[in-house]
Order: sequence, then structure tokens, then C-alpha cells
Amino acid sequence: MTTTSLEQSKPSVVSIFARFRELVLIAFIVLLMVLISLRNPNFLTFTNFRDILMDISILAMIALAQGMIIITRGIDLSVASMLGLTAMMVSFVIKAYPETPPIVAVVLGMALGAVLGSVNGLIITIGRVPPIIATLGTLSIYRGLIFLYSNGTWINAYEMSPAFKQLAKGTPLGLPNLVITALFVAVMVFAFLNYLQPGRDIYALGTNPDAAAISGIRTQRTKFIVYVISGIVCGLAGVMWASRFEAAQTNTALGFELQTVAAAVIGGVSMMGGIGTVPGILLGALLLGVIQNGLALSGISPFWELAVQGFLILLAVVVDSTIQQRIKRTMLRSSDLRSSERRGVVK
Repeated sequence: MTTTSLEQSKPSVVSIFARFRELVLIAFIVLLMVLISLRNPNFLTFTNFRDILMDISILAMIALAQGMIIITRGIDLSVASMLGLTAMMVSFVIKAYPETPPIVAVVLGMALGAVLGSVNGLIITIGRVPPIIATLGTLSIYRGLIFLYSNGTWINAYEMSPAFKQLAKGTPLGLPNLVITALFVAVMVFAFLNYLQPGRDIYALGTNPDAAAISGIRTQRTKFIVYVISGIVCGLAGVMWASRFEAAQTNTALGFELQTVAAAVIGGVSMMGGIGTVPGILLGALLLGVIQNGLALSGISPFWELAVQGFLILLAVVVDSTIQQRIKRTMLRSSDLRSSERRGVVK
């Protein structure tokens, strides 16, 4: 065996981490859960796990949409504002027409979200505005529309129908509807990304936009699609949010966009595009949920949650950058070695 093959057969720590990133994340979550349970045994109870799943369900849904956008080298900072606006508008409909079936409320929320997401997509694709600037603008516009539409008033629990309030918390299948909805969204996104051509185009676009365009992929259409999907998911999440918390407020989900980015990036979605998986994003959301729940049970200030989120984002970006640089060096070295071998040089 030559020195070349020996070097290639030695897996590095970075390559092992890149290959088994989800397993490493699972191990870290388990370790964190053990440490929290040692401080507070109430953490390891069915009721608490149910609460964690309820807490992360909306986060997981929007993080999946955010992850798809980041894979295309974009970002959507308006997700929390879209959630809040659809929650408010649908809640006003429920207040005015209490007999509205919950499924109609869900469809209405998704339709409103699709319109809001389409606006983002059009600004980015037709207007050629960078995603971070476009969605930063619509973040403020949509948040302002919440105040304009509601005149600063809130919708409270007594103004909502019992059927609507049970939409998220009902348990006909043993699990809360909110958790089932999040799982359904995860399955749909997984199938879309892995088995449908538009989903595979998303990875191609994020990996190399120029090569994707040359290969015939309609890059602008692909970008538009992911922002529409983001809007639809945010619309669905807005309806479920109003149902779960039995309220629609002007500050609903304020700052929630940071958590969606954190869940996606911690879950392995590369900010440089082209890399990310559904299981990884779900694990990222679960990690944030465990941290939030653990801090609350341990009596630690919730302000530490933001600090931990920021640290995990920085750590995930540094790790991702290290992996990408390692991959590039390995590819360059392999290319050089193949060139040398073709010239008859054995190393």
C-alpha cells in the first residue's frame, strides 16, 4: 500500500464529526438531559417531556422552512412577523365567526402565509434584493401590519371558540395535535428534499449557484418556492400558536426568528449553503427545547437562554467552517495526488 492510500485511509476527527454529526448531537442532548435530571429529577417525567415537545413543535416547523432557505444561501428574518400576523388575522376571524371549523382556520392561515411568503420571494427574485435585506424590511412591515390590523388590541381566550382552542392541544391520537402537525411537516419536508426534483434543486442551488444555473435549474424559481413554503409553514404555525396559547397579541413571537436560525444552524445546516438535513434540524430544535426547559427547572435566569443560543450558533458556524475547509483541503490534496500519480510519481 502506498503512502497516499495510507493517508486517505486515516479518518480525521473532523471527518468523523461531519459524517456522524446527528449522532454527536444526540449524544450531547442525552448528556445534557442526564446533567439536568441530576439537578432536578422532575425533568425525567412524561409530563415534562410532553411539555418540551409542545414547546419545540412550532420552533421545529419554522426551523425546517428556515433550514431550506439557508441551504439556498438565503435567510428569512420575517418568519416571526409572518407567524404573528397570521395568528392575529385568523384570530379575528374566529372572534367574528365562532362557528368557523378549525380546519378552515388552518387553511386560511396557510393561504395568508403563502401570500406573505410570495411577497418575500418576489422581492428577492424579481427585485434582486439580498435575502437578509428583503426579509429585514418585511419583518418590520409585517409587524407593523399586526398593529394596523388589530388597532393595538389583543384577542383573548374568552373570544375564541372551544373547538379552535382545542386545535393544538387535542389528543385524539394520544399525542397533542400540535406535535402531530410538527411531525407531519417534518415528513413532508423530508420527502420534498430527498425524493422530489425541486427539493434536490435546492441543494444544487446552495452548493454552487452558477453550476446549478448552467445545468438548467431555474434558480430564481427555486428561491421563490422556498420563500413561499416558508410563508405557508409560518401561516400554519401562526394558527397553531394562537390555538395553543389561546391568544393573539401584537408582540406574538417577537424575536422568534433568532431561535429558528439557531435550531437550523445547530442542527447542521451550513450558512454557506448546500448542506442540511431534516433530522439534524429537529435535533437542533430539541436541543434548544431541552436547554430552555432545563434552565426553567433549575431556577436559572431565562436571560441565559439567549446567551447559550448565541454561543451554540457561533460554535456551530465555527465547526461548519472547519469542516468545509477540511473538505476543500482534502479535495485539493486528492486532486494533486491523482495528478502526480498520472505523471508516474508515487508518494
